[in-house]
Amino acid sequence: MSQPLPKNTALNIELLSALRRLLPEESMLVDAEDIRPFECDGLSVYRQLPMVVVLPETIAQVQEIMRLCHAQQVPVVARGAGTGLSGGALPLPDGVLLSLAKFKNILNIDAHNAMATVQPGVRNLAISQAAAAYGLYYAPDPSSQIACTIGGNVAENSGGVHCLKYGLTVHNILMLKVVTAEGELLTIGAQTLDSPGYDLLALMTGSEGMLGIIVEVTVKLLALPERAQVVLAAFDDVVKAGEAVGAIIAAGIIPAGLEMMDRLAIQAAEDFAHAGYPRDAEAILLCELDGTHAEVTEYIAAVRKLLTDSGATAVRVAADEAERQLLWKGRKSAFPAVGRISPDYYCMDGTIPRRHLPQVLRRIGELSAEYGLPVANVFHAGDGNLHPLILFDANKPGELERTEEFGSRILQLCVEVGGTITGEHGVGIEKIDQMCVQFRSAELSQFHAVKAAFDPSGLLNPGKAVPTLHRCAEFGAMHVHHGQLSHPELERF
Repeated sequence: MSQPLPKNTALNIELLSALRRLLPEESMLVDAEDIRPFECDGLSVYRQLPMVVVLPETIAQVQEIMRLCHAQQVPVVARGAGTGLSGGALPLPDGVLLSLAKFKNILNIDAHNAMATVQPGVRNLAISQAAAAYGLYYAPDPSSQIACTIGGNVAENSGGVHCLKYGLTVHNILMLKVVTAEGELLTIGAQTLDSPGYDLLALMTGSEGMLGIIVEVTVKLLALPERAQVVLAAFDDVVKAGEAVGAIIAAGIIPAGLEMMDRLAIQAAEDFAHAGYPRDAEAILLCELDGTHAEVTEYIAAVRKLLTDSGATAVRVAADEAERQLLWKGRKSAFPAVGRISPDYYCMDGTIPRRHLPQVLRRIGELSAEYGLPVANVFHAGDGNLHPLILFDANKPGELERTEEFGSRILQLCVEVGGTITGEHGVGIEKIDQMCVQFRSAELSQFHAVKAAFDPSGLLNPGKAVPTLHRCAEFGAMHVHHGQLSHPELERF
């Protein structure tokens, strides 16, 4: 299903000719067969062919492309590996799709200062693989880390199973090089822990390609821990597992990772990865402890007791590194594993305060029964980042629309308990209406003001992430925010 987006100046013969002068023949795609792979990101329910795909190889080429598009007022959508799950890289029918796939070099690993400088097309996992020779690694590890790229991670502020202890992307980068909508090259941040001026590094992180094109990233590296071990706990009740998460954090223990899967996700992952998960459990927790040998031994003993006291029916500790990796393989394979048991699934991404995990999981179960659609829950329990996977069949008339409505209600539930509509997947086009639930008109106006400061002509990824007030007025005519109208101007309705 394609999504209508704002119309801009049509890409014309003059622009195509100018692009051909800038780029080698193989770096410009115009035929439908060639550009079809770029029609969507991981959220494949929205599809749209771009007018042209360009694959520059140098920063200078990116600058020239942006200068040209700015002069002709042609919109540009930047794209990394296309693993995003919110439609953030959906092309525009009258615009340029700028792929950064050829920016795939690790430029420098500075082991003495524990940092690496890489191009945006470098895969997340490749950074840790290259740094391992120095006893270092890059902490954020999205489940798609074997494929997703660091530029996309910055654009979406990606997390991963270890973000509970080590933070999101924003906490693990030092410096960016960014090309603006006008083609200027900016250096944001520094190779130090702090730099003077406004914190534009944090602003750029999670900006979903709306403020600039990321062409270089300097990341922090961490020392590999002396020991890391995973504890698996099985529960006969999802709510008990949610309560156990709170008990661990309340005890002052911050695991490297604390993940949860429900019965449907467990069985799908076990059939796919053969990780040794208990198939009869209603929920499992994977709790990784890392540090020195003495620290991990102490933490494991404390966590085992907390899990048992919280009602775990079984608790076991990975015997060695191979078993630890296998347990994580099951968790990181959960999304594709669920894809094997349903024609389609819709992956949600909301974040809630941890204390509300039991009630929110219970409510999702009630909504699942109400809509008649199964849900597999697999998520970052430690930081309350939910990933309910709604199973459906897009070939059945009306089922996609019902699924989207179900997903919208989950996101609104997250807001109602003090959470947010996204944790790491971004807003894109998928959640743009739910932004009207999360924010009021004054806040949205500030977002638009920031966008205008970086991109006055609105050429970078238009129609994504931040809704217009008019759109929110239409959406808010039927929805309320905490029992009140979302925006003052809606009073006329």
